[in-house]
Parts: sequence; C-alpha cells; structure tokens
Amino acid sequence: MSNRILVLYGSYRSDRMGIRLANFVINGLRSRGEDVEFIDAKAIGLPMLDRMYKEYPEGSAPEPLEKLAGQIRGADGFVFVTGEYNWGIQPGLKNLTDHFLEEWFWRPAAIASYSAGRLSGARAATAWHGTLSEMGMVVVSSTIGVGPIAQTLSADGEPIGEGGKALQRSFPRFADDLAWWIEAAKAQRARKAPPY
Repeated sequence: MSNRILVLYGSYRSDRMGIRLANFVINGLRSRGEDVEFIDAKAIGLPMLDRMYKEYPEGSAPEPLEKLAGQIRGADGFVFVTGEYNWGIQPGLKNLTDHFLEEWFWRPAAIASYSAGRLSGARAATAWHGTLSEMGMVVVSSTIGVGPIAQTLSADGEPIGEGGKALQRSFPRFADDLAWWIEAAKAQRARKAPPY
C-alpha cells in the first residue's frame, strides 16, 4: 500500500532553481510506488500570516486554506524542499507552513535543501529541523542537500554530473527512512489516539 506524501516547495522567485529538486524528489518517490502530491507555496499564494487556519470559525476559512488543511490532514508524511536565503529559511514556505499547526501533528517530515553554492542549503535545513519539530512533526535524520543545484540537476530534475550521481546514491536511504517513519507513525496513530 502506498503512502500519501506531500512535497512542499516555497520559492517565489521568477527563475526558480529549486523546482528541479522538487521534481527529482517527486519522481523518485513515485517510482517507489508512493502517492505524491506537490504543494507549491507560490501557486497557492497565501497572504502573509494574519490568521491561522484554526483561528477561523469552522467552515469560514478561505477556500485555499480549507483545501490545504485537508491535504495536510490526509497526508502520511511530508518532504520540505527548501532553498537557503541568507543562512535562513525561505519566507514563502515558512509562511505557508505557519498557517497550520495541529494539522501537521504526529507525522514525519523529511528535508531536501539546495543552494547555488557548495553548502547545499545546509543552514536552512538545520533551521527547518527545529521549526518542524516544534510544529509536531518527527523530522527524519536523513536529509538531501544539493549544491550547486545547476550543476547537479537538469532543468527537468534529472541528475547530471558528479553531484547528480551522489544525489542518486543518497536518495534511496532518504526515501527508506521517510517510509520507515511513516509506517511507524501510522501504526502508533492506529493503536493510540493522540493525547490532545
């Protein structure tokens, strides 16, 4: 049985390089039989956070927020594809994530980071780890870091060069760890109701 995984991406730039990594992750998970849905923060276009989803009276949240809440609740796990902006988190993806809280609880999240340079978005990945943990997700220890992204993935998200070969070698462990935590969380949620 396949797992329902949301791949979340947050760049608002006109020339988005990280979409290459998002496509690579989506294709890789689908090739393993997973049910993957792409969540593009730019396409959803939520305003800067004024009111969280839970702060709207039931049934009165704006349609994009209501739809996304259902997608998050229906997911078994998440992959956050993030670039690094000045040693930190992408604002578009962070804004989308912050609109929700309880919807994320008791499911695993994996982080795939990228940058134009050689550090592969590692500082953003580190910042995301604490943020996602605070929001009630179990963050898997395996990560993917891609950089320089233009020399690692083609415009279609296909691995190229030595960086692409390294990415292909690291992906199975990344996907295996996410799948393990998804199954563990599913079993625990089926066995015992969340404490609140």
